[in-house]
Amino acid sequence: MIKIGDYNLMKVQRILEFGVYLDDGKKGILLPNRWVPENSKVGDEINVFICHDSEDRLIATTLQSKAKVGDIAFLKVRTVTEIGAFLDLGLMKDLFVPRSQQRGEMIVGGNYFVLVKIDERTSRLVGTEWFEHELNNDELTVKELEEVDLKIYRKTEIGYAVIVNDKHLGLIYNNEIYQPIAIGDSTKGYIKKIYTETNKLDVVLGKHGYQRVETETEKILRLLKEKNGTLPYNDKTSPEIIYSVFGMSKKTFKMALGNLYRQQKIAFTNNGIELV
Repeated sequence: MIKIGDYNLMKVQRILEFGVYLDDGKKGILLPNRWVPENSKVGDEINVFICHDSEDRLIATTLQSKAKVGDIAFLKVRTVTEIGAFLDLGLMKDLFVPRSQQRGEMIVGGNYFVLVKIDERTSRLVGTEWFEHELNNDELTVKELEEVDLKIYRKTEIGYAVIVNDKHLGLIYNNEIYQPIAIGDSTKGYIKKIYTETNKLDVVLGKHGYQRVETETEKILRLLKEKNGTLPYNDKTSPEIIYSVFGMSKKTFKMALGNLYRQQKIAFTNNGIELV
């Protein structure tokens, strides 16, 4: 079965002047010459993305799509018409989002989260902004302390709502954000807490525990080396200064210092810390 709106590993069936036909069990799907790998021959397997061309024919391409069916992607609007908007998918044909599938009026140059899906009537790729019902926390596929993929979805009064693994909704609290983030960012994080009664997810950016601290210790060591082995900061420095200099919370900073001290890589001085 060929997966439309997804990547397929397909064999070259026959070669013509304008491209190659890939075996789909029927007449074949055209991969135009401009995307055919050099020296391709009959029987070779090529990984291609399958979609419709401007004449609604199935076509193959080796271009990398910004999203496939089932993905939630943050895409830019290229054009707007009376019937809907067309978003840049990175392919030869833009992703159509009908007006009925928009939360508000999309504007050219704007970026929006959309779910990529197959239109049941036309079998073509379309996008929709109405996808939160797909982000179901009823049956969780994650557990506490597990590393997850995050997409910064929208701002709330207490933090940011995030899309977790394209399957669930979670929340990052404002007081646990120690790096610049913006709507549309994709990043790594971990599940801090699952509320068993509601299945709500509290999420934190970065890695859990000392895996994350280890990254911060490397930053401290790098800054020490850049400043000739000494820095005027220690566990008594204010949280605001620590964040402005190191981009981390005071708690994480103290954990990192303790880790470096136990490894005998730093020493505490009256004025701060120094390399051993």
